[in-house]
Amino acid sequence: MILMTNKDEKVQHHERVFEHEFYPHADALYNFAYNLTYNEDDASDLVQETYMKAYRFIDKYIEGTNAKAWLFKILKNAFINQYRKKSKRPTKVDFEEIISYHDEEDSNYSGHIDLRQEIYQSMMGDEVTNAVNKLPVDFRTVILLCDIEGFTYEEISKIVDIPIGTVRSRLHRARNMLKDKLSVYAESLGFQDKRS
Repeated sequence: MILMTNKDEKVQHHERVFEHEFYPHADALYNFAYNLTYNEDDASDLVQETYMKAYRFIDKYIEGTNAKAWLFKILKNAFINQYRKKSKRPTKVDFEEIISYHDEEDSNYSGHIDLRQEIYQSMMGDEVTNAVNKLPVDFRTVILLCDIEGFTYEEISKIVDIPIGTVRSRLHRARNMLKDKLSVYAESLGFQDKRS
């Protein structure tokens, strides 16, 4: 008969939490990270860092609560920390990346694909995606969390560490910015503003 130690039980518990509560959100985390960074490698690094921090601080997580919101908060904080580090050092140019740019464009590279991302991209043309991507990061974050990921205002408030009123305000402003950016595009598709 093999007796399990407390350490073995703890490891099994952590593995179970990751398997059932954390890993199912990997694609959503990647999509959010990609929409923050616009770079597949940076997005993958952010997700990896998120899971490493989740493992490190798993004792702070209450099993059965909102794992997705907890992980998104970790990812958002990791993104902010990386952004701060990058803004303090000079810009680097990877000439190899520039040279291989056209080769990459021609290849049939599929990258990381998520059904939600495919639906998001096919539902909203390039114009809408570009408009969302051009929003300042604070506004883009609340749009992505609310309208793409479906978090409630309260959950967004906890993820981004701002009051619910600020979430509502940023969401309202972000949607107005999108409306302004997309009005010409909407008119070109035959939509009319019925308010006037």
